[in-house]
Amino acid sequence: MNGSVTAPITAIVLAGSRGPADPVAVAAGVSHKALAPVAGVPMLARVLATLAAVPRVGRTLVAIERPELLGAHPAFVPFLSGGAVTVLPAAPSPSRSVLAALDAVEAPFPCLITTADHPLLTPEMVEHFWARLPPDADAAAALARAETIRAAYPDSRRTYLRFKDGACSGCNLFALRTEAARRVVAFWRRVEQDRKRPWRMVRRIGLFHLLSFALGRLTLDDAVAALGRRTGAALATVEMPFADAAVDVDRPEDLALAEAVLTKRKA
Repeated sequence: MNGSVTAPITAIVLAGSRGPADPVAVAAGVSHKALAPVAGVPMLARVLATLAAVPRVGRTLVAIERPELLGAHPAFVPFLSGGAVTVLPAAPSPSRSVLAALDAVEAPFPCLITTADHPLLTPEMVEHFWARLPPDADAAAALARAETIRAAYPDSRRTYLRFKDGACSGCNLFALRTEAARRVVAFWRRVEQDRKRPWRMVRRIGLFHLLSFALGRLTLDDAVAALGRRTGAALATVEMPFADAAVDVDRPEDLALAEAVLTKRKA
């Protein structure tokens, strides 16, 4: 292992968009989803403020299709003027954007990946995730249990992965701790390339484990172990006790929920 949970973190923020027709951008009346204001502040600016408040984070890279959008927006001046945030052009897919960001800087590991549509992210969430990374993991993902999310937001629509030992939702927080984690991102890229060819995806993931998952017989630990064997890296998950960690803004109703949460936080 050449990564460390105590070394300064390189944070990568994926700020890709589905274009001006993105439903969140349309609802907010902006040209890019990352600029959609939540309680008066662009989503991406909220994420950057959170990362700036985490002592572990040494530098932040933002991958966005049009870097000039940030330079022209006053909300991003404090982040760009200090030099702690570097803006890179986004690649055609999330995995390619991550690979490009890793190649853009020296010594990128350990690395934290999150997304611009995560305005409810807090320093406490980042610290919880990073402090609980297993020391032997090359890469890890943050997950929240369905019961945690439903207790806070019983009417909110979320996407759940359903395992034998319970359902969970991703939290848009990933750790790449070592060089071996590049293999995980490379595997992710290959799966992205096969998204329109389902049987190739099945071969990459493994038919047995895919069927086990579909039948509700696959545990989370078994799934992580199987994916680790496929990628050639040691993988792990970290359970998050925060329902807000699983709230990303993909739909206009998510935007309304995030507004309500942030208004309540201020109260």
